[in-house]
Amino acid sequence: MATLQKIRNHGVILLVVVGLAMLAFILGDFLNSGSSFFNRSREYVGEIEGVKIHYTDYEAAKDQLTEVYKIETGRNDFDEDMASQIRNQVWQMMLMDYTLKAQAKKIGMDITAEELSELCIGNNPHQLIRQRRAFYDENGQFNRDNLVRFLHSIDQEAETNEQAENLKQAKDYWMYWENATRLTYMQEKYTDLIQKMITANNIDAKYQAIARDSKVDVQYVLQPYYSMPDSLVKVRSLDVKKLYNKQKPLYKQTPNRSIEYLTFAIIPSAQDTADTRALMESIQNEFYTTDDIALVVNTNSDVMYEGRNYSATTVPAMYKDFAFARNAKAGNVTPLTLDNGVFRMARLVKCGYAMPDSVQLRPVAQEGQEEQEPRWYTEEQLQRNIAEPAFAGKKGDKFTVPMGLGEVTIEITNVAKATPKVQLAIIERAVTPSSKTYSVLYNQAKQFVINNKTDETFRAAAQQAGMRPQPAYGLQKTQDKIAQLKQSRPIVRWAFEAEEGQVSDVFECGDQFVVALLTEVNDGEYRALKDVQPELQLQALNRRKADKMCREMRKATTLEEVAAIAGTEIKNAEGVTLSANRFANEGNEPKVVGRAFSAEPGQVVVINGNQGAYALVAGTKNMEAPEYDAAAEIQQLNMRFAYSLPYQAINLIQEQADVTDNRANFQ
Repeated sequence: MATLQKIRNHGVILLVVVGLAMLAFILGDFLNSGSSFFNRSREYVGEIEGVKIHYTDYEAAKDQLTEVYKIETGRNDFDEDMASQIRNQVWQMMLMDYTLKAQAKKIGMDITAEELSELCIGNNPHQLIRQRRAFYDENGQFNRDNLVRFLHSIDQEAETNEQAENLKQAKDYWMYWENATRLTYMQEKYTDLIQKMITANNIDAKYQAIARDSKVDVQYVLQPYYSMPDSLVKVRSLDVKKLYNKQKPLYKQTPNRSIEYLTFAIIPSAQDTADTRALMESIQNEFYTTDDIALVVNTNSDVMYEGRNYSATTVPAMYKDFAFARNAKAGNVTPLTLDNGVFRMARLVKCGYAMPDSVQLRPVAQEGQEEQEPRWYTEEQLQRNIAEPAFAGKKGDKFTVPMGLGEVTIEITNVAKATPKVQLAIIERAVTPSSKTYSVLYNQAKQFVINNKTDETFRAAAQQAGMRPQPAYGLQKTQDKIAQLKQSRPIVRWAFEAEEGQVSDVFECGDQFVVALLTEVNDGEYRALKDVQPELQLQALNRRKADKMCREMRKATTLEEVAAIAGTEIKNAEGVTLSANRFANEGNEPKVVGRAFSAEPGQVVVINGNQGAYALVAGTKNMEAPEYDAAAEIQQLNMRFAYSLPYQAINLIQEQADVTDNRANFQ
């Protein structure tokens, strides 16, 4: 009973406690159930015209384009610049795809399955298909039969895992170019429609002919702005602000950051060099005497041993005299040397024999295939499984090797004259920083950060250490790299999370440690007035000078008097045309050109230009309408439109599209 009474006495408090607990439970349940929604929202790399781009789709597109590059270039070792190029190209293709689809839907434009089939495998395929080397013949020309054979080959069932992998790569390759062809043709179709809507007419043709053939001779005086001391005019802050507001659309920007950074080179120490020398010396005797040279080299060297046959022209230059010396014999060795941070030693494995420098090969045509012309190859140009039987055989021999999803039989149609060859085993070992050296250098960079947390101390400490901070302006959120800094994407990510004036932690960028200072945060829609003030100040200054110069010039009645006032000479501009933007040798002055044609002959006209203040006296003008071919003029104008209009149209579509780019969250 006493307990019940206590509950009654504290009833209000208990109600509050229970209520808060229930609220916490309800909110917790809501947040947990809603977490999947928030997580899903973080799965999209962007949104284009209402279409959300899922991360997996973006990654799949990157993987597909990577495979295309591998096939097109024959390379597998892509650096970070190439990886960045692939990412950006994928995004640009998605941007093009979805913005064009949105525009095409508005006007009822589409590409039918029949159109796409004709573009890809018709009698005259699109240039994107025709440019693929995978479908070239032996003469380097597109061969539709090769294309058809390729399509048949990717339509078969794989029998092994290797065939399945090759088949998938080939299918991805084709699907990429099929989609690229569709997208390119859609763009061509759309821009062609725009070009047919925007065309020159007879009036345009007439004015072009008049502007081109109209001429006037002009005498003029130019007083350059730089000739007047800045102290003679005064620029108010209001003048600069007015210019800024007038020209504000020119200063539109995307959010960006600016930094300064210091680099600390990760270089080997003297002890690292000594340790590498000791290692090389410890294997030196084994390298000189072993029967299993490939094992010793490939276990210890940065350069693998493949039993390559060197001629006097292909052997590394530093070993030419050693390998092809008169007394050269198998087993000869070079001493251990150190050059540019690399220890080297070599052993002559085989010498005193001759082999051809090149062989002529031809794939044996299968049933239904055209016979191909033979081609010459050096050993370095061939895969090892082809090179070995090709250079070991003789003219007329045939051998079979696996190729793609099947096998290819190759005939040796000719063999070049044999030349002396050698086999050389080389051990190269670059001196690299040890973990101890790495730690010492990292701690030095870390200590710099600990001791210099502000922009003032950052710069002062750098100056004291004889280091010069490097600037990097206008970093974009999706930027992958800063200047030549390797693997510097984390610095960009940090810059968009830090506050202005903040000093970063230590970043490892390839062979350098980097410490950065965030100097500017620019999130406004337009560049701030302070950022463009110097150029606006110069514009305002020149305007003030122009006003003063023009007032003085207008006091004169003749060009000679103007020249005396300006302290310069009279110049001549002969044959000025109305279509020109350049005036004589003074550069881009369209306003001056226009005023020369509007002035009365013999009249002194004063005008401010881009380079300075001008006084003009125009001679007799020839502005009569010339004889012209209206159709030819219209064609010329339309050709001029054809160069710029497609780019302008697509660029405008993308600028006005509703696009959200979240790629920075996934990089």
